[in-house]
Order: sequence, then structure tokens, then C-alpha cells
Amino acid sequence: MSSSNHILFREEQKFNQLWLWVLVLVPASVSWYAVIEQLVFKRTFGTNPASDSGSVFIWVIFGILFPIFMASLRLVTEVRSDGLYVRFYPLHRSYRNFTFDSIRSCHVQKYRPIRDYGGWGIRYGLKGTAYNVSGDRGVLLEFRDGSKLMIGSQQPERLAAAMPCGPSVIGRQL
Repeated sequence: MSSSNHILFREEQKFNQLWLWVLVLVPASVSWYAVIEQLVFKRTFGTNPASDSGSVFIWVIFGILFPIFMASLRLVTEVRSDGLYVRFYPLHRSYRNFTFDSIRSCHVQKYRPIRDYGGWGIRYGLKGTAYNVSGDRGVLLEFRDGSKLMIGSQQPERLAAAMPCGPSVIGRQL
């Protein structure tokens, strides 16, 4: 990496909330149980059982692929010398780059993920776009074109301080 692209701040966040993993693992466990009952023990599962191929399909989707997908999700935020880079892996193939010239202001802010943006992940709400994984704190970026982006962070003060619009220059128009 060249010196013009030096990383000043990096944060990687994963979905690790217990309630979320319960929502993922309960259907996964049921699909595993159902496919074992039906294919190994040759006992139908439920009052209206799926075919063997249907059971395998449900098991592959909910018992294997969905838990792997949820485990692989992560929000990577980097402040480099030439801008802010955000990637929601594996949904983004590459980093989304926001140049410092395009940012009018930024500040640390507490927010309500469900009310303000409709939840966690890549969200579009009345208050703009949000990239968040957990918690209720982040850095709100206001762009010169009038759009807004909330970057959820477990270290919002450090994230804001790494950018030219951080705490030492809050209120100053870039």
C-alpha cells in the first residue's frame, strides 16, 4: 500500500447479538433435525412433510447457507489518507469510497437504529442511509450534495477523530 493510501483508522464489526443468532440457529436446528429424521431414520417430519428433495433443499438453505452467510457478514470501515472506505462484506464486492472533499461535515451521534433507519445492516431511512451492525452510536456524515450517511461504530470518537471533519474541526465547513 502506498503512503498516499495510508490507513489511519480501521474497524471490523460482525453481527454477534445473541437474539440474532437465536433467530438464525433455531430454523437451522429444525432443518437439521427434519432432514435427519426424514432421510436417516425414514420418519416423516410434521403433519405435511416435504419430499426428500424438498427437505434437502430446505436444509441446504436454512441449515447450511444462511448460517454461513450470517457468519461471514461484516462491516469494515477504514479511514485512509485519501478518504473514507466502507465495505459490507460479502454484499459489497469492493470498498465504497467517500472522498474527504465530498464530505461537508461529520460528527459522533447516538441514534435509534430501528426508528431512524429501520434496523441494522445496509439501511435506507428517512434520515438517510446507514451502514451498521450493532449498537446505537456512529458517525453521521453530511455530504455536499445534501445526502447523509450514518456509519455505525463501536469506536465512533476514534473514527471521527481520524477524519479531517473530526472533533477538532466539528462545525467547520470543509
